[in-house]
Amino acid sequence: MFGKIALSVALLATAGAAQAGACEDSFAKSGSPVSGLRFVARVSVPDLSPASAIGQMRGIALARQYDILVAEPEDGSMLMEQPMSGSSRAFPITVTATASGGTGTVTLDAKLRAAMFVKDAPARDELCGMLNQLKGGRAGLAAAAAARTAVATGAKPLAMTALAFSHQISKDTERNAAAVPLRYKGKAFTISGTVDYVIKDGPYYRVAFKVPNPWEEALRLPNIAPFKTDVSCLMAKGQAAYALTLKPDRSVRLTGTWHAFDEFKHIVWLDDCRPEG
Repeated sequence: MFGKIALSVALLATAGAAQAGACEDSFAKSGSPVSGLRFVARVSVPDLSPASAIGQMRGIALARQYDILVAEPEDGSMLMEQPMSGSSRAFPITVTATASGGTGTVTLDAKLRAAMFVKDAPARDELCGMLNQLKGGRAGLAAAAAARTAVATGAKPLAMTALAFSHQISKDTERNAAAVPLRYKGKAFTISGTVDYVIKDGPYYRVAFKVPNPWEEALRLPNIAPFKTDVSCLMAKGQAAYALTLKPDRSVRLTGTWHAFDEFKHIVWLDDCRPEG
Protein backbone atom coordinates (compact mmCIF):
# COMPACT_ATOMS: atom_id res chain seq x y z
CA MET A 1 0.00 0.00 0.00
CA PHE A 2 1.05 3.65 -0.17
CA GLY A 3 4.41 4.37 1.37
CA LYS A 4 4.88 0.84 2.69
CA ILE A 5 5.29 -1.65 -0.12
CA ALA A 6 6.81 -1.15 -3.54
CA LEU A 7 4.92 -3.63 -5.66
CA SER A 8 6.18 -4.94 -8.99
CA VAL A 9 3.37 -5.06 -11.52
CA ALA A 10 3.04 -7.21 -14.61
CA LEU A 11 1.50 -4.72 -17.01
CA LEU A 12 -1.10 -6.08 -19.37
CA ALA A 13 -0.58 -5.22 -23.02
CA THR A 14 -2.96 -7.56 -24.77
CA ALA A 15 -6.15 -6.52 -26.54
CA GLY A 16 -8.98 -5.87 -24.12
CA ALA A 17 -6.61 -4.94 -21.29
CA ALA A 18 -5.14 -1.74 -19.88
CA GLN A 19 -2.26 -0.61 -22.06
CA ALA A 20 1.19 -0.59 -20.46
CA GLY A 21 2.37 2.91 -19.60
CA ALA A 22 -0.96 4.63 -20.21
CA CYS A 23 -1.86 4.72 -16.51
CA GLU A 24 1.58 5.97 -15.53
CA ASP A 25 1.29 8.77 -18.12
CA SER A 26 -2.06 9.84 -16.66
CA PHE A 27 -0.82 10.05 -13.08
CA ALA A 28 -1.19 13.50 -11.50
CA LYS A 29 -0.59 14.98 -8.06
CA SER A 30 -2.10 18.08 -6.48
CA GLY A 31 -2.46 19.64 -3.04
CA SER A 32 0.21 19.63 -0.33
CA PRO A 33 1.04 17.69 2.86
CA VAL A 34 -0.39 20.62 4.83
CA SER A 35 -3.80 20.73 3.13
CA GLY A 36 -3.83 17.09 1.99
CA LEU A 37 -2.22 15.47 -1.05
CA ARG A 38 -4.34 14.16 -3.91
CA PHE A 39 -3.27 11.53 -6.44
CA VAL A 40 -5.26 10.69 -9.57
CA ALA A 41 -4.66 8.02 -12.23
CA ARG A 42 -6.82 6.48 -14.97
CA VAL A 43 -6.84 3.89 -17.72
CA SER A 44 -9.04 3.20 -20.75
CA VAL A 45 -9.83 -0.40 -21.66
CA PRO A 46 -11.70 -1.65 -24.77
CA ASP A 47 -15.02 -3.43 -24.17
CA LEU A 48 -15.17 -2.60 -20.45
CA SER A 49 -18.52 -1.71 -18.88
CA PRO A 50 -18.81 0.28 -15.64
CA ALA A 51 -20.30 -2.75 -13.85
CA SER A 52 -17.46 -5.00 -14.95
CA ALA A 53 -14.86 -2.38 -13.98
CA ILE A 54 -16.25 -1.89 -10.48
CA GLY A 55 -16.63 -5.63 -9.98
CA GLN A 56 -13.02 -6.22 -10.96
CA MET A 57 -11.77 -3.33 -8.82
CA ARG A 58 -13.55 -4.78 -5.80
CA GLY A 59 -11.62 -8.03 -6.11
CA ILE A 60 -8.34 -6.25 -6.84
CA ALA A 61 -8.75 -3.94 -3.83
CA LEU A 62 -9.69 -6.73 -1.41
CA ALA A 63 -6.66 -8.74 -2.49
CA ARG A 64 -4.53 -5.76 -1.45
CA GLN A 65 -6.28 -5.49 1.92
CA TYR A 66 -8.24 -2.31 1.14
CA ASP A 67 -11.60 -1.76 2.82
CA ILE A 68 -14.64 -1.47 0.54
CA LEU A 69 -17.04 1.06 2.09
CA VAL A 70 -19.63 1.07 -0.69
CA ALA A 71 -19.87 -0.21 -4.27
CA GLU A 72 -22.49 0.61 -6.91
CA PRO A 73 -21.39 -1.38 -9.98
CA GLU A 74 -24.21 -0.41 -12.33
CA ASP A 75 -23.54 3.27 -11.61
CA GLY A 76 -19.77 2.88 -11.98
CA SER A 77 -18.93 4.03 -8.47
CA MET A 78 -17.02 2.62 -5.50
CA LEU A 79 -15.43 4.04 -2.35
CA MET A 80 -12.55 2.19 -0.75
CA GLU A 81 -10.01 3.02 1.91
CA GLN A 82 -6.47 2.09 2.70
CA PRO A 83 -7.03 0.94 6.27
CA MET A 84 -5.25 2.45 9.23
CA SER A 85 -2.02 0.77 10.27
CA GLY A 86 -0.23 1.75 13.45
CA SER A 87 0.03 5.53 13.39
CA SER A 88 -0.97 5.71 9.71
CA ARG A 89 -4.54 6.95 9.30
CA ALA A 90 -7.02 5.56 6.81
CA PHE A 91 -7.72 7.60 3.69
CA PRO A 92 -10.32 7.26 0.91
CA ILE A 93 -9.90 6.33 -2.74
CA THR A 94 -12.85 6.97 -5.05
CA VAL A 95 -13.28 4.69 -8.06
CA THR A 96 -15.22 6.05 -11.03
CA ALA A 97 -15.98 4.02 -14.17
CA THR A 98 -17.55 5.37 -17.38
CA ALA A 99 -18.03 3.99 -20.90
CA SER A 100 -18.11 5.71 -24.29
CA GLY A 101 -17.73 4.39 -27.82
CA GLY A 102 -17.05 0.83 -26.72
CA THR A 103 -14.25 1.83 -24.34
CA GLY A 104 -14.37 1.99 -20.56
CA THR A 105 -12.42 4.54 -18.54
CA VAL A 106 -11.65 3.97 -14.87
CA THR A 107 -10.27 6.65 -12.55
CA LEU A 108 -8.80 6.27 -9.08
CA ASP A 109 -8.79 9.43 -6.96
CA ALA A 110 -6.87 9.14 -3.67
CA LYS A 111 -7.22 11.93 -1.11
CA LEU A 112 -4.78 11.81 1.78
CA ARG A 113 -5.46 13.36 5.15
CA ALA A 114 -3.74 16.61 6.08
CA ALA A 115 -0.19 16.09 7.39
CA MET A 116 0.16 12.73 5.57
CA PHE A 117 3.00 12.43 3.08
CA VAL A 118 3.69 9.87 0.36
CA LYS A 119 6.26 10.12 -2.41
CA ASP A 120 5.02 10.25 -5.99
CA ALA A 121 6.56 6.97 -7.18
CA PRO A 122 4.97 4.64 -4.57
CA ALA A 123 1.61 6.37 -5.01
CA ARG A 124 1.78 6.02 -8.82
CA ASP A 125 2.89 2.38 -8.58
CA GLU A 126 0.07 1.52 -6.20
CA LEU A 127 -2.72 3.16 -8.18
CA CYS A 128 -1.49 1.90 -11.53
CA GLY A 129 -0.75 -1.51 -10.05
CA MET A 130 -4.49 -1.84 -9.52
CA LEU A 131 -5.70 -0.15 -12.68
CA ASN A 132 -3.37 -2.12 -14.96
CA GLN A 133 -5.05 -5.37 -13.89
CA LEU A 134 -8.39 -4.40 -15.48
CA LYS A 135 -9.53 -6.44 -18.46
CA GLY A 136 -12.23 -5.95 -21.05
CA GLY A 137 -14.56 -8.39 -22.80
CA ARG A 138 -15.20 -11.89 -21.56
CA ALA A 139 -12.02 -11.98 -19.47
CA GLY A 140 -13.16 -8.88 -17.60
CA LEU A 141 -16.66 -10.23 -17.04
CA ALA A 142 -15.22 -13.46 -15.67
CA ALA A 143 -12.91 -11.56 -13.31
CA ALA A 144 -15.80 -9.38 -12.11
CA ALA A 145 -17.99 -12.44 -11.49
CA ALA A 146 -15.22 -14.11 -9.47
CA ALA A 147 -14.79 -10.96 -7.38
CA ARG A 148 -18.44 -10.86 -6.25
CA THR A 149 -17.77 -13.36 -3.47
CA ALA A 150 -14.24 -12.16 -2.66
CA VAL A 151 -13.49 -11.31 0.96
CA ALA A 152 -10.49 -9.75 2.65
CA THR A 153 -8.30 -12.28 4.41
CA GLY A 154 -5.14 -12.34 6.46
CA ALA A 155 -5.60 -9.07 8.35
CA LYS A 156 -4.28 -9.23 11.92
CA PRO A 157 -6.10 -7.58 14.84
CA LEU A 158 -5.05 -3.97 15.28
CA ALA A 159 -3.64 -3.38 18.77
CA MET A 160 -4.67 -0.11 20.44
CA THR A 161 -5.33 1.29 23.89
CA ALA A 162 -8.97 1.87 24.79
CA LEU A 163 -8.28 5.61 24.94
CA ALA A 164 -6.67 5.71 21.48
CA PHE A 165 -9.52 3.62 20.05
CA SER A 166 -12.08 5.94 21.66
CA HIS A 167 -10.30 9.01 20.25
CA GLN A 168 -10.23 7.47 16.78
CA ILE A 169 -13.91 6.49 16.68
CA SER A 170 -14.94 9.84 18.15
CA LYS A 171 -13.00 11.73 15.48
CA ASP A 172 -14.43 9.51 12.74
CA THR A 173 -17.92 10.14 14.13
CA GLU A 174 -17.31 13.87 14.10
CA ARG A 175 -16.24 13.74 10.43
CA ASN A 176 -18.97 11.40 9.12
CA ALA A 177 -20.84 9.05 11.43
CA ALA A 178 -22.47 7.17 8.53
CA ALA A 179 -19.08 5.91 7.34
CA VAL A 180 -18.00 4.49 10.71
CA PRO A 181 -19.76 1.07 10.59
CA LEU A 182 -18.79 0.66 6.93
CA ARG A 183 -15.15 1.37 7.74
CA TYR A 184 -14.83 -1.04 10.65
CA LYS A 185 -17.26 -3.86 9.86
CA GLY A 186 -15.57 -7.24 10.28
CA LYS A 187 -12.34 -5.79 11.69
CA ALA A 188 -10.63 -7.29 14.73
CA PHE A 189 -9.01 -5.26 17.48
CA THR A 190 -6.87 -6.00 20.51
CA ILE A 191 -7.81 -3.36 23.07
CA SER A 192 -5.82 -2.77 26.25
CA GLY A 193 -6.89 -0.67 29.21
CA THR A 194 -8.55 -0.88 32.60
CA VAL A 195 -11.96 -2.26 33.53
CA ASP A 196 -14.73 0.20 34.26
CA TYR A 197 -17.39 -2.41 35.07
CA VAL A 198 -18.64 -5.91 34.17
CA ILE A 199 -22.35 -6.50 33.57
CA LYS A 200 -24.65 -9.20 32.19
CA ASP A 201 -25.89 -8.02 28.78
CA GLY A 202 -28.43 -10.47 27.36
CA PRO A 203 -26.66 -13.81 26.86
CA TYR A 204 -23.24 -12.14 27.22
CA TYR A 205 -21.04 -10.74 29.93
CA ARG A 206 -19.95 -7.27 28.89
CA VAL A 207 -16.64 -5.78 29.97
CA ALA A 208 -16.55 -1.99 29.67
CA PHE A 209 -13.25 -0.16 29.41
CA LYS A 210 -12.63 2.94 31.50
CA VAL A 211 -12.38 5.92 29.13
CA PRO A 212 -12.21 9.48 30.52
CA ASN A 213 -14.08 12.42 29.08
CA PRO A 214 -11.87 14.75 27.01
CA TRP A 215 -11.88 17.44 29.70
CA GLU A 216 -10.79 14.86 32.29
CA GLU A 217 -7.65 13.78 30.45
CA ALA A 218 -4.38 14.75 32.09
CA LEU A 219 -2.82 15.45 28.70
CA ARG A 220 -5.35 16.58 26.13
CA LEU A 221 -4.14 16.15 22.56
CA PRO A 222 -4.95 18.79 19.95
CA ASN A 223 -7.86 18.24 17.52
CA ILE A 224 -9.53 15.46 19.49
CA ALA A 225 -13.32 15.30 19.37
CA PRO A 226 -15.22 17.15 22.14
CA PHE A 227 -16.87 13.89 23.27
CA LYS A 228 -15.70 10.38 24.15
CA THR A 229 -16.80 7.07 22.68
CA ASP A 230 -17.26 4.32 25.26
CA VAL A 231 -15.78 0.91 24.42
CA SER A 232 -17.27 -2.40 25.55
CA CYS A 233 -16.41 -6.02 24.86
CA LEU A 234 -19.08 -8.73 24.70
CA MET A 235 -17.20 -11.78 25.92
CA ALA A 236 -17.12 -14.97 23.86
CA LYS A 237 -18.78 -18.20 24.93
CA GLY A 238 -16.67 -19.93 27.54
CA GLN A 239 -15.36 -16.63 28.90
CA ALA A 240 -18.01 -16.08 31.61
CA ALA A 241 -15.73 -17.36 34.38
CA TYR A 242 -12.97 -15.00 33.28
CA ALA A 243 -15.33 -12.03 33.11
CA LEU A 244 -16.64 -12.70 36.61
CA THR A 245 -13.11 -12.54 38.05
CA LEU A 246 -12.58 -8.98 36.80
CA LYS A 247 -12.77 -5.97 39.08
CA PRO A 248 -12.84 -2.23 38.32
CA ASP A 249 -9.42 -0.73 37.51
CA ARG A 250 -7.90 -4.12 36.65
CA SER A 251 -5.71 -4.03 33.54
CA VAL A 252 -7.01 -6.17 30.68
CA ARG A 253 -6.15 -6.87 27.06
CA LEU A 254 -9.05 -8.20 25.00
CA THR A 255 -9.31 -9.19 21.33
CA GLY A 256 -12.68 -8.99 19.62
CA THR A 257 -14.44 -8.12 16.38
CA TRP A 258 -16.44 -5.00 15.53
CA HIS A 259 -20.06 -5.67 16.47
CA ALA A 260 -22.16 -2.51 16.80
CA PHE A 261 -21.97 1.28 16.99
CA ASP A 262 -24.35 3.91 18.37
CA GLU A 263 -23.49 7.34 17.02
CA PHE A 264 -25.94 9.08 19.37
CA LYS A 265 -24.96 7.37 22.63
CA HIS A 266 -21.32 7.26 21.47
CA ILE A 267 -20.71 3.58 22.22
CA VAL A 268 -18.81 0.87 20.34
CA TRP A 269 -19.25 -2.83 21.04
CA LEU A 270 -16.81 -5.58 20.07
CA ASP A 271 -17.98 -9.17 20.30
CA ASP A 272 -16.50 -12.67 20.66
CA CYS A 273 -13.91 -11.10 22.97
CA ARG A 274 -11.14 -13.16 24.53
CA PRO A 275 -8.30 -12.23 26.86
CA GLU A 276 -4.77 -11.89 25.50
CA GLY A 277 -1.71 -12.74 27.56
